[in-house]
Amino acid sequence: MELRTNETESLFPPMMDYNNSATLLSEEQLIYVITIPLSTSIILANLVIILGISWNRQLHNTPNYFFLSLLVADLCTGVALPFIPLMGLNRELSFSSCLVAHVFPNFLFLAFLFNLVMVHYERFICIVDPLHYNNLWMHRSFPLVLPIVWAPPLLYASLPAFGWNNWLGPDWDGCCSNSLELVTLSNCSSNETTCCSYRRVFPNAFIYLEVYGLVLPAILTIAGMTGRVLWITRGQLRDICRLHRSVERGNQASDREQRLNLRYTRCVVAVSLTFLACWVPYLIYMHVCIAFLLSDSKWSSTTHIVLSCTGIGSMAVVPLVLGMVNKQYTEPAYKLLQKLGDRWRRRTQKSDEVAV
Repeated sequence: MELRTNETESLFPPMMDYNNSATLLSEEQLIYVITIPLSTSIILANLVIILGISWNRQLHNTPNYFFLSLLVADLCTGVALPFIPLMGLNRELSFSSCLVAHVFPNFLFLAFLFNLVMVHYERFICIVDPLHYNNLWMHRSFPLVLPIVWAPPLLYASLPAFGWNNWLGPDWDGCCSNSLELVTLSNCSSNETTCCSYRRVFPNAFIYLEVYGLVLPAILTIAGMTGRVLWITRGQLRDICRLHRSVERGNQASDREQRLNLRYTRCVVAVSLTFLACWVPYLIYMHVCIAFLLSDSKWSSTTHIVLSCTGIGSMAVVPLVLGMVNKQYTEPAYKLLQKLGDRWRRRTQKSDEVAV
């Protein structure tokens, strides 16, 4: 009897490791299935817009340089997109590898957010105060603005590497088994590597400060500037309609006024849908993560993976929406596709003539 119990005890740990490793593998596969197509689309779309700005010399000015910096940050975010949801999984990594796996994607995300705020602020000033726009320091000294946009995200994201972390915290031997994720016990093996968890790299104070001190104020600032621009546009549209009626001496709205109002309505609807589609998923993901972090309760890793992939991926689409709206950015790609289509038609016509 003792031999049988020993045999069964010796057989159970490998079976548990096999099942747990299969669980982690399925989670990573789910992340790659969701993020790889989205990441590829973001990278290709950014390359198209970047090449469109680079080829058109008329677009080589300060506003487009700001937007180009945003596109580069968005391109880097697309590259790091598959690695950001992996931060929620506990893996077996060394100390330096664990820091790189968490700090670098966080830096790219914060740099993208800072660049997005800068682009909105530059366009906001251009609309609110167009007469003094060319005299602004950010317009005259563009090379000095880039370090201001990229340096703070790098400094803040690097704070865990300078000591603000929980790597030497208590009770980290069982971090994999006690974490919020459904992860494997095999990743907690005691060898030259250690259990890499976001809780060991990012303290709770660091997460709260980033979410409520950087990310949420940035999103609210973007929403406030966008709403202010729409309000100013509405006032200018009313002035135009009033002047148009005074010239024509009529009280009823003309066809031109109706077209202007319809265009403004379409603009408001497009902005609202963009905000709902791009920002709301990330806000839901962010607050759900904070809620579970505060409650310290277990939740499905599949839910975390889906929310993180869709939330961060939808937010990375915002610059692409801004770029695709401008026809000057996409005109080179459109001309290239048109030339390729014409060549394909010519070849098909020649082949049909030969066949006849």
